[in-house]
Amino acid sequence: MAGRIVVALGGNALGNTPEEQLRLVKNTADVIAALAQRGYEVVVGHGNGPQVGMINLAMSFSAQHGGGTPTMPFAECGAMTQGYIGYHLQQAVGDALRARGLDKGCASIVTQVAVDAQDPGFAHPSKPIGGFCSREEAEAAAQKTGYTFVEDAGRGYRRVVPSPRPVRIVELGLIERLCRAGDVVIAAGGGGIPVIETPEGLRGVDAVIDKDMACSLLARQLHADTLLILTAVERVYLDFNTPRQRAVEELTLADCERYLAEGQFAPGSMRPKIEACADFVRETGGTAVIAALSRAAQALEGESGTRIVP
Repeated sequence: MAGRIVVALGGNALGNTPEEQLRLVKNTADVIAALAQRGYEVVVGHGNGPQVGMINLAMSFSAQHGGGTPTMPFAECGAMTQGYIGYHLQQAVGDALRARGLDKGCASIVTQVAVDAQDPGFAHPSKPIGGFCSREEAEAAAQKTGYTFVEDAGRGYRRVVPSPRPVRIVELGLIERLCRAGDVVIAAGGGGIPVIETPEGLRGVDAVIDKDMACSLLARQLHADTLLILTAVERVYLDFNTPRQRAVEELTLADCERYLAEGQFAPGSMRPKIEACADFVRETGGTAVIAALSRAAQALEGESGTRIVP
């Protein structure tokens, strides 16, 4: 057995529309099936920023313009994205597993992730959702809706919502059992549905948990050997988007702390990935890897990507 691995899929693994996503997940599924064929127990998390923004906007528009649609709470919008993204992924992964002759199942778990009701993230929205827009469009939308918009890594403006830190994976036991049985599990989609503990039970809240942070917590609580974050770039870069830009093959925990303190990594982009990897490595002593989706296998062999080590 090659060990247990938690894979966090970036937005480049998915599409901005259901049709585009159905096409893109075929390549993603082949990468996941290849890991299963190599003997890994595989748990997959994914983002949902564009998708949850799209669903929330559509629901809000219909409710405000007499479409007969009730106002949909943000937690329910997140649950919807887990359903339809999970459906696409498990269908494609199932096909890829069968094509490789593997007798393994693939299931999506609608996953709740507990957060602290007093988390400071609720007072400072920071998680980008939805598509990009110009500054003028952002200002107009903010005035009309009261939403908060910020510039996202020089690529345009996006709406931001609270992003509390994950505390507990509610369905951990079920995920563990499926994983131990050898099935591929899709869990904590979009960072999980954020819920808080109340005397009456769990209650959903308006927020989006960073998917890399949620996957890091999931990897730690599952005692995974490796956290693999797949994104659009082949390696982590220092001095990104400057003439001094340079790729990094390996970072120690001390390197991560120093570069985070220097502000090397953009919030809402590479910074949470580095923080998530550092949390995993610090607690487990395992290895985290940030790599391009197309180079996942090579990254696990140390031939691509950036490794974060103790």
